[in-house]
Amino acid sequence: MNPGPHPYHGCALPTELSRHVTYLKDFIIAKPPISIGCYNKDMANFSFDIVSEYDKAEMNNVFALTQKEITGRYDFKGTPAEIDWMADKKGFKLVGANEWQIESIIDIIRKKLSARDLSSKVLDLSKTIVTSNLKATQEIPFIAGLDQDKAKEITKLLREELPKAKAQIQGEAVRVISNSKDDLQSAMKIVSGHDFSFPVTFNNYR
Repeated sequence: MNPGPHPYHGCALPTELSRHVTYLKDFIIAKPPISIGCYNKDMANFSFDIVSEYDKAEMNNVFALTQKEITGRYDFKGTPAEIDWMADKKGFKLVGANEWQIESIIDIIRKKLSARDLSSKVLDLSKTIVTSNLKATQEIPFIAGLDQDKAKEITKLLREELPKAKAQIQGEAVRVISNSKDDLQSAMKIVSGHDFSFPVTFNNYR
């Protein structure tokens, strides 16, 4: 006989109900176990990650363009003004005749970043300018990676502004999940429009 639809159809079954049986005369024919796990076509989720990273190729471009402008500027002629790399190209090392000249070079870098749609928040300007031998130097590391405090800032903002989307801290990233692509677009606008003290970018769209 036909047992009809099983009351647990579509979901994980308890152990004692993991097999259908159909009686045929005096024999019991066992059917294979039903696939474990629930399926709901409306449960599809979309996601993306919020990270704090910089594009190495773009920073190479900014370096080259800044170097070219320093070389060509009349007011820098005969001065020690230059831009160099920190170790492993994880930041810029600036040299100038004085603090004013260092600030001028930083202003050039900001303009080059802006022209390439890059945030100047990638620059860590917290290190002190060192003056020695009639030269001023400053190291400017690039800011990268979301620590727990930064990640919590992002998740708090999204909880308050867009509770429909779920934000989870995953290492140095915040994953935003929703079953609506419109919610994800809204989350990006909210995060992009917020004035964080660090740069944010989006990747891993799913």
